[in-house]
Amino acid sequence: MKDQPLRTSVIGSYPFPGWLEFSAQHLDQFGTTDRAELQDDAAMVAIQDQIAAGLDVITDGEQTRFDFNLSFYGFIEGIALEPASPRRFGPPAHDQRGKHEIVGELRAPRGLGAVEEFQRLKRLAGGSGKRLKVSVPGPYTLSGRLAPNQQYADRYAITEALLPIVRQEIADLVAAGAEEICVDEPSMSCYGFREDTRRFVDLFNRTVESGYGRTRICTHLCFGNFKGHPVGYRKYAPLFPAFFDLHCDEVHVEMANREYAELEIIGQIAKRTDVAVGIIDVKSYYVETPENVAESVRACLKHAPADRLVFAPDCGLSQTARWAAKQKLANMVSGVSQVKKEL
Repeated sequence: MKDQPLRTSVIGSYPFPGWLEFSAQHLDQFGTTDRAELQDDAAMVAIQDQIAAGLDVITDGEQTRFDFNLSFYGFIEGIALEPASPRRFGPPAHDQRGKHEIVGELRAPRGLGAVEEFQRLKRLAGGSGKRLKVSVPGPYTLSGRLAPNQQYADRYAITEALLPIVRQEIADLVAAGAEEICVDEPSMSCYGFREDTRRFVDLFNRTVESGYGRTRICTHLCFGNFKGHPVGYRKYAPLFPAFFDLHCDEVHVEMANREYAELEIIGQIAKRTDVAVGIIDVKSYYVETPENVAESVRACLKHAPADRLVFAPDCGLSQTARWAAKQKLANMVSGVSQVKKEL
């Protein structure tokens, strides 16, 4: 953003406090008012940690979701309960997550719940002076754990059914006053090497048409972080030049975990839109020092101007222990601030 160069942000999720993890396993022991209090308290913990770190842009930490993506299935009609894990033993990874059966028409008459999350964030942090961001998964990513059937023959058919649902959620968020909406599409970046990237661009642009030009639309393109593990071919080159045509105001790319491979791509992105660079490795427990961060920021400035650059972790922080997440964010802000002073 031209009025806030080198700003600091996050993707969406934040670690759950230990007491929330415990409480989530015993929700039947809480009343409705108790659960509402739990949600407020958990969101406030994430908000306060982000404010203490000094971030320019904050979220609610997605504290009321059990997963950045799958929680939305609870709002969608026509989805059966998840089957047993196809692989229950061995190291934790993506192949342990089964697929939901589709048992009817995919509908979401109550919306996807993101508006309620934003309203809570606005109520709890509206006076903080921070920019507030809310995230929703894009329809292609949202389709990933649903099994095709006779009605929805393949993943693209499922995506097309989910697209108007996500588009309406974005419209409702805009109406609620959301000033920044991140449409998470990591499945597009994970599988773009083998799919039609122009088709992905068309899907994305039709999804965000209810918000693009009305609020700040961001997208998050990473390579997965389930249980701290990536998935797919971790190269951005196959996505471009098609992805230059995404209708958004900010494109986030994962760099730290990939040792800043393809960093030069941010210069090309910055000619068209703001670029958020992942400079904190959420998959590593090495806590980047402010000097490490400052060095990375200077490297980015060789490719893109300050008023086009945003800095964030590689991905959401839900898979990182809270003690590490807090220090990583604080050091990220400190390192970026060092370079701001140099400029």
